Amino acid sequence: MAKKGNRVQVILECTEHKETGKPGTSRYITTKNKKNTPDRMELKKFNPILKKMTVHKEIK
Repeated sequence: MAKKGNRVQVILECTEHKETGKPGTSRYITTKNKKNTPDRMELKKFNPILKKMTVHKEIK
């Protein structure tokens, strides 16, 4: 049976990684409630390639 509700899966991608020129990307998959947060998410997550906490934004 499928889940009901406003919860959707979103992909978070690192914003600082593109500027460094290093290969690869840092992406996380999470869920959010579309009704409570209609705008795009922005979270600080760990980037294993850069080995530090960076801002990750929701991509579409």
